[in-house]
Amino acid sequence: MNSETCERLYNAYYMRVFSYVMTLAGDRHAAEEITQEAFFRAFSKSVSASFRNESDEVTWLCAIAKNCFVDETRRRNKTAPIPEELPAAGKSIEQQVTDKDSSFRIHVALHALDEPYREVFELRVFGELSFSQIGTIFGKTENWARVTYHRAKLKLSERMDKHE
Repeated sequence: MNSETCERLYNAYYMRVFSYVMTLAGDRHAAEEITQEAFFRAFSKSVSASFRNESDEVTWLCAIAKNCFVDETRRRNKTAPIPEELPAAGKSIEQQVTDKDSSFRIHVALHALDEPYREVFELRVFGELSFSQIGTIFGKTENWARVTYHRAKLKLSERMDKHE
């Protein structure tokens, strides 16, 4: 991959990849580090050769970022407790995410969701990826991504209802 291509990808997708990693990490400093590592890996010869134009560039970069996050999480072996107080579920989950007061508590509740539900929900809501792109990241179909997202919303709603 030449330097012009690397610069174009970085300028075009840095904020989208950073936003996605921020939803995973929940910490700005960690998200910045992981995003930088993801772009570094993407631009290395061994990884850049793996891009075969079978998916969007941003999907490919988010998949690399996800792997960097998983690697970092394994290194840190860090867990976060769930707070006792969670927001009310009077609004839809998407509306609650936009409410800044509820956002942190929703992120904590999301952190407790099992995979792949948490990640699919985050990719859709925070990463603003299409179901097709999400399916590609997981090596699954678009329909699988839709069903998983729907189930994640249900699980999150249940969790929020239990802790009203």
